[in-house]
Amino acid sequence: MSASETTRTALITRASAGIGEIYADRLAKHGYDLILVAPNKNRLAALARRLENETGRAVETIAADLNNKADLARIETTLRTNTSITLLVNDAGVGATAPLLDSDVEKMDEMICLNVGALTRLTDAAATGFVARGGGTIINIASAIAISPETLKAISPETLNGVYGGSKAFVLAFSQSLDHELAGKGVRVQAVLPGATATQFWDIAGLPDLPSKIGTSADDPADAALASLDERDRSDSASNGEFP
Repeated sequence: MSASETTRTALITRASAGIGEIYADRLAKHGYDLILVAPNKNRLAALARRLENETGRAVETIAADLNNKADLARIETTLRTNTSITLLVNDAGVGATAPLLDSDVEKMDEMICLNVGALTRLTDAAATGFVARGGGTIINIASAIAISPETLKAISPETLNGVYGGSKAFVLAFSQSLDHELAGKGVRVQAVLPGATATQFWDIAGLPDLPSKIGTSADDPADAALASLDERDRSDSASNGEFP
């Protein structure tokens, strides 16, 4: 994660808003070129212009709906074939607050396809490429709802739709297992568990006022997660007799 990584590229999904946008900003300032993926072409273009002007990094945009099989396949191919990509941020996801019996089962299926299916396929594509190239980092955005500690009762599985909570529990378990599996192959996998951050996510999920009551800035989880990766870099270097 050091600023010396000037030739590396990060691909970020749902990069046009919220936590994904924060990752785009921070990684560009860390010296990464970017590939930004989101459905909204205009928002992506505006973000790309800003980051190019502010950081001088190269920023490519791909307008894609990851619940569309053709769009998803395009991003998978990019991850497998673009040898400059060393970091994937899987931020794309949706939530819901209505109880299951009051929900549209088709919408729940779409949620699973995006939160679980698309994330799994993109992680697989990135991991395959990273192992072949000798290293890389995958950051999967889960949620504090995956573990539902007592301190987060306001966003417990009973408050949010249980399908959403289950999808994020999958992301956590999947990421932990894959990190162990790939540890000896130079690939790191990090699961990030943000709480109620102030993003458009809550408007879509049906609780627009929740972040103002208990939430934090979208900057906080991204900054903390990147700091954790920096610390892991230093720890790995020290254990190998190296100094960062």
